[in-house]
Amino acid sequence: MLISQVGNPDGSITVVAREGGDARAVRCVRSAYELVQDCIRSGRADLAAHVAALGFGPAVDLDAALAEGRLLPPLTHPDPSHLHLTGTGLTHLGSAATRDAMHQKAGAAEETLTDSMKMFRMGLEGGKPANGAPGVQPEWFYKGNGANLAAPGGALTSPFFAEDGGEEPEIAGIYVIGDDGTPFRVGFALSNEFSDHLMERRNYLYLAHSKLRPASFGPEIRIGEPPADIRGVSRIRRAGEVIFEKPFLSGEENMSHSFANLEHHHFKYALFRVPGDIHVHMFGTATLSFADGVRTEVGDEFEIEAPGFGLPLRNRLALEPTPPLARVDVRAL
Repeated sequence: MLISQVGNPDGSITVVAREGGDARAVRCVRSAYELVQDCIRSGRADLAAHVAALGFGPAVDLDAALAEGRLLPPLTHPDPSHLHLTGTGLTHLGSAATRDAMHQKAGAAEETLTDSMKMFRMGLEGGKPANGAPGVQPEWFYKGNGANLAAPGGALTSPFFAEDGGEEPEIAGIYVIGDDGTPFRVGFALSNEFSDHLMERRNYLYLAHSKLRPASFGPEIRIGEPPADIRGVSRIRRAGEVIFEKPFLSGEENMSHSFANLEHHHFKYALFRVPGDIHVHMFGTATLSFADGVRTEVGDEFEIEAPGFGLPLRNRLALEPTPPLARVDVRAL
């Protein structure tokens, strides 16, 4: 089952559930957030069963909603500061050729490895513990809160000081924290973990700066477990022409960490177990147009799709106008 949200002219939200080509409104809920909260509080372990128990209303044309710009992020919080955008890197093996190259480098002497390759090797050796115990912790980064969330079809806006604005096609885990602090996984979605790769390349200690950018996920959330082998496509269109197209791989068969290990190392912090909060956690990628020499331009459209995850995720690149110099008011209040 896939879950999405459509915005209506009166400001209300229609929650949509889809199986195959049959998309219908979910009855008795005003948002996907309310739907998930109701499911958690009802004690049902199965969100799809909870949706079925609520029942279905009229059919919804999701393709038309996407074309009309009415698709919202598939899960939103009434207070955007309670939605967290985070991610992990150095988690994916990539294509067969990339995987071989990584394994060869990971087998080199410790003193010759970069910090990134050391962390990648740590994931290879300890990112999928067999006994259910926590494995090695991954690289982790913060992207912002709901203020940095772009809707499907909306703009990913680079700040005026950005050196680059590039896509990162990823699978994201979507979570809501229950009243007792338990993280509940809603499902998985396509995501664009938009980043500044020139800034990151300048010095890896700029990683935190390079990640403080908008992100988008959806348009639909896939309920339940994801495939172990996810194969999608990432492309960029400029003036209607495809200038970049490449497959991307995800799912645990193509990762050096298990989802459970990545989830543990995120939610082990009490800060991320605040009741009612939403977490959109992006699990990483091995496919970037930047790595192939592409330099994006304002107006470029990113498109990410994968079978089983519903409608493609499309966003266009925009640039924030240069504001006046930011100054802090130092008067004693």
